[in-house]
Amino acid sequence: MKSVATGMGLTMLILAGAAQAADCVDAKSAKAGFVLEKPGIRSEFQPAPGGMVAVANKYQSDSPQLQYLYAGLIEVFRDSDTGRLSMIPLADIKKLFPLKAGAKSKIEFVRLSTKTPPKGAETLALTVKGKESYSLGDCKYNVLAVDETITGDNGNVIDAFTALYSPDLQAVLARRYDEGTSAQSEVGFETIKPLKE
Repeated sequence: MKSVATGMGLTMLILAGAAQAADCVDAKSAKAGFVLEKPGIRSEFQPAPGGMVAVANKYQSDSPQLQYLYAGLIEVFRDSDTGRLSMIPLADIKKLFPLKAGAKSKIEFVRLSTKTPPKGAETLALTVKGKESYSLGDCKYNVLAVDETITGDNGNVIDAFTALYSPDLQAVLARRYDEGTSAQSEVGFETIKPLKE
């Protein structure tokens, strides 16, 4: 009788572990959409036509925002109560993918906004530094550390960070700023779950 109880206990533990593991979104289940969260923000990711990923951001203290990211990495459109922004690529953005460790690429964009006219082309430089692992709760993901630098036509840096990008999810799970300096910081999501209709 003791062995039956022990067997049932083990079975329940295995089933509980399988149920918990089933909540981890993978490349296949990501196609149905998923939610990434951290305190103050909830982001709903859904695949969209043309290699785009639609991201609906809901903030605790700001108005909602909708983004379209090519392959879940490169922002091409943003809409919120504060205005609209489009980044129009001046070359074939598809040629930047798939990303591989050591790859370097550049693409020019024109930034179109409802608030200000474009001031010239901007350049997005991508450098894939290598592979890492990133945890979202009990779920672990293989990510690529991708240096992203946006410069204006006069060479001034507009933005620079390292994206921890999951090709399987087509999502940036975290960003590192000032990497390699005493001011280094990382801002990332903390949990993931399937998007339930």
